[in-house]
Amino acid sequence: MKKLILSGLTAAILFSSCSSQKTETAGMEQTVEMTAVQQEAQTFLDNYSQTFKDLYTKSAEAEWSSNTKIVEGDTTNAAATRRANEAFAAFTGSTENINTAKAMLEKKDQLTPLQVKQFEAILYAGANNPQIIPEVVKARIKAETEQTEKLYGFDYRIYEKSVSTNDIDNILKSEKDLKKRLDAWQASKAVGPGLKEGLLNLRNLRNETVQSLGYDDYFTYQASDYGMSRAEMMDLMQQINEELRPLYRELHTYARYELAKKYDVKQVPDYLPAHWLPNRWGQDWSSMVEVEGIDLDAALKPKGAEWIVQQGERFYTSLGFPSLPKTFYTKSSLYPLPANVNYKKNNHASAWHMDLDNDVRSLMSVEPNSEWYETTHHELGHIYYYMTYTNPEVPVLLREGANRAYHEAIGSLMGLAAMQKPFLAELNLIDKNAQTDEVQALLKEALSYVVFIPFSSGVMSEWENDFYANKLPANKLNERWWELKKKYQGIVPPTDRGENYLDAATKTHINDDAAQYYDYAMSYIILFQLHDHIAKNILKQDPHATNYYGKKEVGNFLRDIMYPGSSADWREMLKEKTGEELSARAMVAYFQPLMDYLKEQNKGRKYTL
Repeated sequence: MKKLILSGLTAAILFSSCSSQKTETAGMEQTVEMTAVQQEAQTFLDNYSQTFKDLYTKSAEAEWSSNTKIVEGDTTNAAATRRANEAFAAFTGSTENINTAKAMLEKKDQLTPLQVKQFEAILYAGANNPQIIPEVVKARIKAETEQTEKLYGFDYRIYEKSVSTNDIDNILKSEKDLKKRLDAWQASKAVGPGLKEGLLNLRNLRNETVQSLGYDDYFTYQASDYGMSRAEMMDLMQQINEELRPLYRELHTYARYELAKKYDVKQVPDYLPAHWLPNRWGQDWSSMVEVEGIDLDAALKPKGAEWIVQQGERFYTSLGFPSLPKTFYTKSSLYPLPANVNYKKNNHASAWHMDLDNDVRSLMSVEPNSEWYETTHHELGHIYYYMTYTNPEVPVLLREGANRAYHEAIGSLMGLAAMQKPFLAELNLIDKNAQTDEVQALLKEALSYVVFIPFSSGVMSEWENDFYANKLPANKLNERWWELKKKYQGIVPPTDRGENYLDAATKTHINDDAAQYYDYAMSYIILFQLHDHIAKNILKQDPHATNYYGKKEVGNFLRDIMYPGSSADWREMLKEKTGEELSARAMVAYFQPLMDYLKEQNKGRKYTL
């Protein structure tokens, strides 16, 4: 998953500030004459964009250092990051820039649509950094930097031995001893208490920052990036949950009984104990199922981590995308740190557009297994999105996805495509004649994609909505988290989790990608809409058994979506490309064959959701 740096804005190449612009349309060069108002607007945008790009790059470089080299007790990176972010905030939030953008938007009927979008982007960035309250903005930046260092510099320990988050994840995926599982799960939550004070402080600072420009709260501000109110966003999340609830209910029932059998527990619990699940937050249960005939981990192990990244690149170039810049490999941090180094790094996978131009990087800890294979394809989806909208037709302030969810949708789409059987057979990662149980393969996918929806659109979105907009009391933070976990996911804590814990904060996004986790829920809906269209209308293949590899027409379809960045309207883009509005229809249809199987398996079992 990508890291949205700073305001989430990205930017592009600059238009010149002359009185006319040359554009190319369908290979024909045209000269567009500008009015005096448009020329005035363009001159401001050019100057603003150049400074924005310079300051953004300095900030991104500082953030990169803070995430890739965390030395306990050394505040050098934190101080540099804070200085860079303060300079960026002072510029984007300057009263002069905000007032100019507002004045220009009062004449929006005289501007080009592209200019209007850029001024709206300037106001959106300014609202997160308004210099009418510079001390609050500075305090927020300082608090965010300190929170990140606490989170990623934390020493996770099991039985007094330091472990990585990869180690904890591997225990939760494979260990059958419930005591060892509980110890690993509790170790994963040990970072939470130390983050509580900082998070409460950040809530106040984030809310106060955006309230100065008229937003009710930080959650409302983030949702506004979609052109939606907070209520509209929460209604959409409820709708997504309801559409997928019947299938999730079957998966929840199935998992309770199957895991009870696996752990040799005679009394099947009504709700899933959190440490039973193969993921720290219960957001992905896919490693519960091994599909006969597909042993990706065994096939990938001898190939090594470097092969996985290179093969990810080959996948994209086979679709007609360019090779990655050489600097991607020299400047990225792609693999786990050597055991003997005296510093840590953020192990959460992310993609970075460093200079809003050609410097693209990824921060990962790739190991040769199926999870990192899929994650690598996902992260490269972000990288290729950056590269595609870095073009002369997309102005600086519009170099981002059509909306934030599109970025995740493209990444997740490629992750899904890279795991389908015909594609794996082409890479000789599985035997093309291997007999596989197609229902089990679909079950494994559902335990990843469907299981994620109640966590993302339910637990995460509702907790952050309560936290920022409803001022969730400090003595109710953990209680509310576990209420929502039970309501949406049917998951309960294995031991008492009082307010001395803060289990929500162990999820990285709660701290540093705040109030936007609904991006991921929406992205899964868009991903299945795109995949459904590609499979049926471009490839003429079964959506469950596709092979995108080498299909330039698939690359062209995706490039058309990615090329305009956020200069395109996200709703119109979806309707134009797939023929339908945002809807879980394609996702529900994809997993429909699984419903009959699960109902048969769950006959005579007790449903508790």
